[in-house]
Amino acid sequence: MKAVKVLVLTGYGLNCDRETAHAFEQAGAVVRRVHINALIEKSAALAGYQMLVFGGGFSWADDHGAGVIQAVRLKTHLGAEVRRFIADGNLIFGICNGFQTLVNFGLLPGFEMALGPDGAAVERCAALTVNDCGNFRDEWVKLRFNPQSPCIFTRDMTLIDLPVRHGEGKFFAQETVLQRLAAGNQVVARYAAPDGSAAAGRFPYNPNGSLDDIAGICDPSGRVFGLMPHPEAYNHWTNHPDWHAERQAALRRGRKWGSGMPPGIRMLHNAVQYLQAR
Repeated sequence: MKAVKVLVLTGYGLNCDRETAHAFEQAGAVVRRVHINALIEKSAALAGYQMLVFGGGFSWADDHGAGVIQAVRLKTHLGAEVRRFIADGNLIFGICNGFQTLVNFGLLPGFEMALGPDGAAVERCAALTVNDCGNFRDEWVKLRFNPQSPCIFTRDMTLIDLPVRHGEGKFFAQETVLQRLAAGNQVVARYAAPDGSAAAGRFPYNPNGSLDDIAGICDPSGRVFGLMPHPEAYNHWTNHPDWHAERQAALRRGRKWGSGMPPGIRMLHNAVQYLQAR
């Protein structure tokens, strides 16, 4: 089975790179953490990798808005290279601050209307902005995935718990953009209530006030994916705050607990399997 090489970006306030690298290694990938300056200065390159991961944290301290400076810096220096990387069939995953970066970069939603004559994404048509509650949220939420979505990462996944930790997670766009996202099944993940029903904007099930309960979207190909919750933070069954109660409940029913990949790793494993089979 061929190795899948994943580049996890780091530097200037990103603080989830080690956790993200660890999670992708658990999912079966070969991972290297690379500083953004190494790519810009050409001492490292995207060539040879099959996935680029924009991880969580607070790039440039979220100055001028979360993910804004990182997106401008990358688009200015590496825009064409990143677009070639996508055109070659590779994957890009943005988690939390990474999702914010992809939206600011213009790689998400990735509509044709957002493409210039040279194929460059030049128009930002969505935003991830300040939580409606007015403060930082650090909690676990429930997500429901769209089974019709082309997203590579969420195949055969329906309903899972993941943690959020952000102050600017509200997905906002014009109604026409929301309609186009829904029509193209580009809304990959929505916040849900504890029973799995729609959060319907209710706090804290929807922790930030995202329109249409949107927690994650992909581009039309399903190969560029942005998600506000952190799958890399569910890399062991005991990461879940209710793990002890869940284990005891399983034992009382005579069921095995804690076997197989935790949901966060399974999401990453879907991407690794796709690249191995490509």
